Amino acid sequence: MKDELTTVPQILAALGGVSRRTFYRWRELGHGPTAFKLPNGELRVWRSDFDTWLRGLETAA
Repeated sequence: MKDELTTVPQILAALGGVSRRTFYRWRELGHGPTAFKLPNGELRVWRSDFDTWLRGLETAA
């Protein structure tokens, strides 16, 4: 399976309505999925990193 890059709006949609502000706050606190900035300043998240992060939340619950 090939990994893909996801955008912040795609991540927010997958999380079912988490606000952009909340996502960025999680990043500030180190609680969000691993992301990186493109040269144009936009963030991207590898889908595999997002899935790993979600599985970690299941374990913590």
